[in-house]
Amino acid sequence: MNDPFIIGGVTLTSRLFIGTGKYGADSLIPSVAEASGAQVITVAMRRVDKQAENQASSQGIMGHIPAHMRLLPNTSGARTAEEAVRLARLARAAGCGDWIKIEVISDTRHLLPDGYETAKATEILAKDGFTVLPYINPDLYVARACVNAGAAAVMPLGAPIGTNRGLRTKEMVGILIEEIDLPIVVDAGIGRPSQACEAMEMGAAACLVNTAIASSSDPVSMARAFGAAVQAGRDAWLAGPGAVKAQGQGAEASSPLTGFLR
Repeated sequence: MNDPFIIGGVTLTSRLFIGTGKYGADSLIPSVAEASGAQVITVAMRRVDKQAENQASSQGIMGHIPAHMRLLPNTSGARTAEEAVRLARLARAAGCGDWIKIEVISDTRHLLPDGYETAKATEILAKDGFTVLPYINPDLYVARACVNAGAAAVMPLGAPIGTNRGLRTKEMVGILIEEIDLPIVVDAGIGRPSQACEAMEMGAAACLVNTAIASSSDPVSMARAFGAAVQAGRDAWLAGPGAVKAQGQGAEASSPLTGFLR
C-alpha cells in the first residue's frame, strides 16, 4: 500500500520513533533499534559525550546509535526558548544534523511543556533551517502557533512524560489529528503496545516510545512488540474501521436471519 510518511522532506518507512534514555545499559540500544524497525532515534544533548563521540568510543551514548538511524536530538533540560535554541545549535555543531525535538520544561513536578516558549523556540530554529518537532501539551492553540512558527510535525503528549499511563489525552490528541495539517507524533506516556496501536488507529502519523521499552523486563522484545503494534494501528486506520452501533440500537447479526436450511 502506498502510504508515504514524510517529515521535513524525508520519507520514512517506520512510524515508530525510539529513545536512548533509561536503559540498564546503553549497549542494548543497537538491538532495540533493530527489533523495533525504527529509523528515528532521539537523544538528549545533555547526554552526548563529545569526546566519546569523536573517538567513536563504545563508552559514549553516540557510539551505540546505529549509523543508519536519523538522529533527533532533543533539548531536554531547557527551561526557556533561549536555552532550547542554544542546545539545538550545539547539536548541529556537534554533527547531529538539522532535526531537533524542542522540549522546554520549567515545571519540575509534572514535567509539562511550556507552550509559549516552545512556539518561540520553534520559530527561531525553523528560520535557522532546522526541521523542528515541538513537544507540546495537546492544545489546539499551541499546536497552531507551532505550525505558524514553521514546525515540521507536532508532538503532543499522551500522558505526562515517563509515566507509562497510556493515551490519557485521547480526546485532545484526536482534535489535533483532525485540525492540524502536519504529522501528529504522539510522544510521552505511552506504556503498552496496545496504547500505541490505539493512537495510530486514531490517525496519528507516528509514536515516540522510550520509557515503556527501556523500563520493560525485556527491552528488545518490547521494542519488537511496539513496532508491530504501530504498524497494525496504521493498517487499521488505512483500512477504515467499521461503524460502531450506539448503545440502545440493539445488535446486528453477521449472517442473515432468514433463508435457513430446513
